[in-house]
Amino acid sequence: MDLLGLVGILLGVAVLVLGNLSEGGLMTTLLNGPAAFIVFGGTLAAVLVQTPAAVFKHAFIRLFWFVFPPKYHLEALLDRLCEWSAMARKNGLISLEKIADHETSFLAKKGLNLLADGQSSNVIRNSLEMDLYKQEDRGLQSANVYESLGGYAPTIGILGAVLGLMQALMGLDDPSTIGPGIATAFVATVYGVASANLIFLPLAGRLKYIVRQEYLYNELMIEGLVAIADGEHGDSIRYRYEVLHHG
Repeated sequence: MDLLGLVGILLGVAVLVLGNLSEGGLMTTLLNGPAAFIVFGGTLAAVLVQTPAAVFKHAFIRLFWFVFPPKYHLEALLDRLCEWSAMARKNGLISLEKIADHETSFLAKKGLNLLADGQSSNVIRNSLEMDLYKQEDRGLQSANVYESLGGYAPTIGILGAVLGLMQALMGLDDPSTIGPGIATAFVATVYGVASANLIFLPLAGRLKYIVRQEYLYNELMIEGLVAIADGEHGDSIRYRYEVLHHG
């Protein structure tokens, strides 16, 4: 569990609320149903128009990564690759088939089965790299959903402000309607800008970071599996790791 991102969002909201209170504002000032409906409903609608259903569903699932991110330990993977290499050199590539049955990683399972089938290193690399790029693209698309939410929210907030001012101007003959209209106008702007910069854009940035870690992890796995296919020793796999991640 990684609570740092959640703490950051809560801290941002707290700063906003406390800043309003320190200026003499009331808590109820920031609570406006019509403004929230316009900003969040309109922002969601815009993203739904832009995003295919499968991408939106995947982005929603990956939202849990914000608090429960997957762990990618490169050193631990390197040790496993060296163990697989030693096993293949001692018992033959077919021995890796049993390991594949217990793997949860799709790339590892597929790569080990390809090794057990006696496929060449080029076939293994080409096959796994296609899956690697698809996986990375899917992850970036999920991050782009939240980036789009952050892009639309301030604009929809301005739209809410215009609607609120229109309501205020239309009610100039009734002073009791001017206040609510102006309140909706300004609170809508706050909702749009705050949600974009305190929630949606940070979410997108965090997801992109995790996608990058996932890519590096799988890239090392592919290099290790290719090295095993070429009959290389574990030390050679460690050398590939050094080249990949330390230049």
